[in-house]
Amino acid sequence: MTLQRDYPVTEHCIGPVTPMPDVPSWVFALDNPYLHGVYAPTLHEVAAEALPVEGELPVDLFGAYFRNGPNPRHPPLNRHHPFDGDGMLHAVYFQDGAASYRNRYVQTAALTQELQDGRSISPGVMGPFDYNISRFGIKDTSNTDVLFHAGDLMTLWYNAGDPYRLDPLTLETQGHFDLTGRGSRRLSAHSKVDWATGELLFFDYGDEPPYMTVGVADPRGQLLHEVAIDLPGPRLPHDIGFTTNYTVVHDLPFFHDMNVLRKHKVRVLTFHRDIPTRFGILPRRGQSADVRWFECEPCYILHVTNCFEDGDWVVMDGCRSTNPMPQAQPGEGELASMLAYMRLEANAYRWRFNLATGEVREGDIDDLNTEFNKSNPIFHGVPSRYAYHQRIPLYEEGGYTLRFTGLVKYDNTTGASTQWDYGPGVFGSEAVFAPRPGAGRDSKEDDGYVITLVTDANDWRSYCLVFDAADIAAGPVAKVCLPQRVPFGFHATWAPGEALFATR
Repeated sequence: MTLQRDYPVTEHCIGPVTPMPDVPSWVFALDNPYLHGVYAPTLHEVAAEALPVEGELPVDLFGAYFRNGPNPRHPPLNRHHPFDGDGMLHAVYFQDGAASYRNRYVQTAALTQELQDGRSISPGVMGPFDYNISRFGIKDTSNTDVLFHAGDLMTLWYNAGDPYRLDPLTLETQGHFDLTGRGSRRLSAHSKVDWATGELLFFDYGDEPPYMTVGVADPRGQLLHEVAIDLPGPRLPHDIGFTTNYTVVHDLPFFHDMNVLRKHKVRVLTFHRDIPTRFGILPRRGQSADVRWFECEPCYILHVTNCFEDGDWVVMDGCRSTNPMPQAQPGEGELASMLAYMRLEANAYRWRFNLATGEVREGDIDDLNTEFNKSNPIFHGVPSRYAYHQRIPLYEEGGYTLRFTGLVKYDNTTGASTQWDYGPGVFGSEAVFAPRPGAGRDSKEDDGYVITLVTDANDWRSYCLVFDAADIAAGPVAKVCLPQRVPFGFHATWAPGEALFATR
């Protein structure tokens, strides 16, 4: 293969292209920033024990950090979108003051077929959609999210695809993650596990009625309840929230035209600034008629931090975007729209809904551009204060591609924040909160650890950083040296050691 020497779009976004031996050679024939540098896929699946550590790992850090993300195995059929990469899990395990690492592809049905054929056979997000190849029209990569539920890992796709079950210690794919008693298999990324009950609170959505369903499964994966949500048409919800008694669903004015999709086989998203955002609140096991809808300022929401009840009020913290499709920039050619969409603009925000009066109150927690917000899972569904976000540079700050440059801790009650900058050329991953073993809701909310992965573009080494959650501004208490470069990824989760190793 003749490698391309000029990368005008890529170099504008990330600078000169660096050849790396673990990257498939076909990558270097494509001028796409999401295939190079920190975004470049790795072909290596490795396992390593007794990892070197700078600093000292806390002896009470017990469990595992799992992160999912895109890692394309074959050259794309058409234009590459970062959402197209095959799912790959990276895991860092902590026990007795030591750490180990493992990574593996999620062996989806699509990837299995493509490995047999030796090439890509499914189109990606930028189309054209082909329903003869996939019932989703595009490739279900299971690359977006990961949950620990019913003793196994569940990987999920943002487009509400087929969930996969993986062994949490070996990362071997065990097949689909089917909920017993449920007729449909589809589940969306950002379905939730309620640590207080062990229940899975799930949702899915699609282009045909019912456009959304939400439901509950018990800790063993047995369906308890599912109900259709009445929406005016196809939508692209990305997350849900929950409290002790309620589920919060999203009807957002950022969606596609089905006529365009049917005629042209592409999904064109439009932000409808004249349509209010709607949030629906329903009892956890309520019926469609029980949904209470609240109208808010037009926006798009990727990720919820937490929801909780406060008397007659339901409070939702998350990150809000009022510009989910930033303006395309000149000179970026056929990738311009994709690059614009990936330049995420959002900030910490709070909504309050009064179930007695119907009143809505909403406003900024802070105006800093942050996202990929996480919090202590013990406090999900009940009042909480703290959240841990990723700092994202805006376009005018050099944020030509999506990248995480620092960790931000918010006090969502006061709006106060503290930060830790990863350093020049160092890019992070979504952070998770790891509670201390035995912690409960009677413990301090920030008594535990915050964990993330970073990759240093100066030498292409990757590390796992462990912070004291109470004082992230002090920097990591431990820096675990990983055995290989970890590409950019999406979402992560924490599995407590008491559950992870209980039956293994």
